[in-house]
Amino acid sequence: MIGMNYKLAELENQAKPIHVGIVGAGQMGRGLVSQIMSMKGMMPAVVADKTLSKAKAAFTEAGLIEGKDFAAAETVTEGNRLLESGKFAATENAELATHCRAVHCTVDATGVPEAGARLALDAVGNKKHIVMLSVETDVCIGPLLYKTACEAGVVYSGSAGDEPGAVMELFDFADALGFEVRVIGKGKNNPIDYDCTPATVEAEALRRGMNPRMLCAFKDGTKTMVEMTAMSNATGFLPDLPGGHGACARVEELPDLLSLKSEGRGGILSHYRTVEYINGIAPGVFLIFSTKLPAVQHELAYISMGSGPNYVLYRPYHLISLETPLTVAKACIDGVPSIVPRFGLAAEAAVIAKRDLKAGESLDGIGGYTIRGTIISAAEAREKRALPLALVNKHTIMKRDVPKGALVSYDDAALDENSLILQLRKKQDALFGV
Repeated sequence: MIGMNYKLAELENQAKPIHVGIVGAGQMGRGLVSQIMSMKGMMPAVVADKTLSKAKAAFTEAGLIEGKDFAAAETVTEGNRLLESGKFAATENAELATHCRAVHCTVDATGVPEAGARLALDAVGNKKHIVMLSVETDVCIGPLLYKTACEAGVVYSGSAGDEPGAVMELFDFADALGFEVRVIGKGKNNPIDYDCTPATVEAEALRRGMNPRMLCAFKDGTKTMVEMTAMSNATGFLPDLPGGHGACARVEELPDLLSLKSEGRGGILSHYRTVEYINGIAPGVFLIFSTKLPAVQHELAYISMGSGPNYVLYRPYHLISLETPLTVAKACIDGVPSIVPRFGLAAEAAVIAKRDLKAGESLDGIGGYTIRGTIISAAEAREKRALPLALVNKHTIMKRDVPKGALVSYDDAALDENSLILQLRKKQDALFGV
């Protein structure tokens, strides 16, 4: 992001700020609104949430005054009138974030795959750039949304600050320098609990001010699997085995740990160009690279990067939605994304039965009681007809029994045929010949 501060300052000086439409005023959306208010050259023009009071709270927490700085609006016409008068709009109508004339970029902060799909299509259809905080949507239909946005002449992007976006900064840096990138990945700050449910984490979630389902999705590994899938689709790197190894290590141990078993350095990998997660180095992201050039190896040793042949780059933080405005700026100013599925679906975020599932019962989706996610290669997913995680909603009904820990296939469940994301996935599969 070198130089972006100067570009934003110039927009501020010209009184031509980027107007952002934000949909979803939960924890991520509220933080995003407040962060934008501290920046030059950018404004949170519209905040939409299904609960109006939450949209208003996002503004007031950022120091804005209702009536003076923002007001409620129900229609796009009302939204246009407010924005043209110099005020911001709080609304329950997400269309304001995608239809209002002044909005340059829409941010999906809903956290709901179906809502994210609808919002992305609407934004692109109205020539708005779209930044997705819903990685679950991206790993299911990102290739189609990316293609659609390119054809419309707008930017589709995942967000800086989330682990996939953060690791891409390391990847682009190392790849641009000509290093051989061998492994990319993220840390995890607690062991995976595959049996976790919203009930088992409710007390902790309340203590931390989180939705129990969101916390459960972190603890049962689903979020990690989804993030690794986004990294895979952006780079073409694949998990060494389904779900990854999830070893425990310190940063300085990674170059040897993430080497090939055949190389005799205590490595755990069967192949390079791998995506992985490591317990014990959260909240950071990492990259393993190599070089065969003696002069480069000598300089890396001189600056204490290790003796090789593997070296680690480690970024010990990611600021989640607080970094999202930088992706908005890249899209609006430079016309480039932070992270996109350039390799289509290299991997799939697939469904695993969290407990024994019985024919006739309904599934409850991400962070619930019935399923969790894992990462597998797209080739394996096609072979096993693995069900993509984002296609499951409360209207998904099991057609036959599936034991705990097994992959759930398209043949095992009746999907919600009224779901937009399902229809888009079918279109994507046909378009890319899956």
